Amino acid sequence: MSNPLDPVNPLDPVKTVRAIFWSYARLSSHATSGYLIDAQSRAKLAFKASANVIVQQEEEHDPHYEPVIRLTDKDQVEVKTHEEDEDVKFKMRAKLFRFDPDSSEWKERGTGDVRLLAHKTTGKIRLVMRRDKTLKVCANHAITPEMTLQPNIGSDRSWVWKTLADMAEGAPSAETLAIRFANSDSKSYANQFKEAFEDAQKVNKEISSGNKPETVETSSTDPAGPSAATAKEATDKQNAAAEGSAPESEAVKTTTE
Repeated sequence: MSNPLDPVNPLDPVKTVRAIFWSYARLSSHATSGYLIDAQSRAKLAFKASANVIVQQEEEHDPHYEPVIRLTDKDQVEVKTHEEDEDVKFKMRAKLFRFDPDSSEWKERGTGDVRLLAHKTTGKIRLVMRRDKTLKVCANHAITPEMTLQPNIGSDRSWVWKTLADMAEGAPSAETLAIRFANSDSKSYANQFKEAFEDAQKVNKEISSGNKPETVETSSTDPAGPSAATAKEATDKQNAAAEGSAPESEAVKTTTE
């Protein structure tokens, strides 16, 4: 077979057409390959340039957004714990449990600081305990004279007691609670808690009976006022002197000491 690119006899139309066709195909092949190579080079350069721009933008990007609403000191909400008017009389770390009557087992309520808080005006003392980190209340009830701390079976660092109105969940509910001290000197810590608990019972009992401890000042909202209390004390002393017995106020001081 002859080469299609060989000189063609102009009088042979078939060979002439064949030569023209092969010449056109060869030129098209060279043009296409050159175009593809050039396009690939341009694409690589464009990709590198765009990558450099993106990296530069990321390095220089420092977003700053102005707040839509600016809060002032007046707009800030003050969160109250309802403990602002109380003094801490006792504080110790412990773990609290409650007895579940449905499953007949003890369930952990939380670990944190158990505190005895005395109201600055009334002098009444309550027990409050909050969980660590979340500060959620796990015990909140008044300390009444009817409560009895009983040692937990098999432990000398744990106490069990009952309350008729625990407010930890919001609504008052009767609960059986147990507290355990996990420190190295937990036995002595448990005794300290028992002593502070029983002292709080005595204080609340005196307040409920109308006698206020010496550490609690007479409230200015008392309708009788301090003058009426002084007059009553003087009358009691006179009656006691006539009957030869100790005055009631001195008996109260003896019990509080």
